[in-house]
Amino acid sequence: MSEEAASGGFRARGEEALGDLAQALLENPVINQALTAALGAGERAAHAQRTAMGALNIPAASELERLEQRLRSLSNRLEAVEDRLDDARDEVAALRRRLSVPESGSSQSDEHVSVPERGE
Repeated sequence: MSEEAASGGFRARGEEALGDLAQALLENPVINQALTAALGAGERAAHAQRTAMGALNIPAASELERLEQRLRSLSNRLEAVEDRLDDARDEVAALRRRLSVPESGSSQSDEHVSVPERGE
């Protein structure tokens, strides 16, 4: 018999024995009762922790995650507004340049429109 076949057989038997042991432990009423009590105690401790944190006005992790998502969303929206504002500023600057350069063939007596600079 090769070493691989032998180790595979040992592994299979070990896994089977471990499965049988786990099943026997779960079927044992004393172990089952102890697990139920431990899980219940864990849930009660988590509830007490949430209550204490709420009383101290300390946010839970889920609340912080929700706040982080809202801040990211706000940041993205603000960035989009800034981009649109930059585009509008560029368009106004282009319009100012067009208005400040007299067209060919126009005389000096033509009506001139001025656009006030920023801050005026």
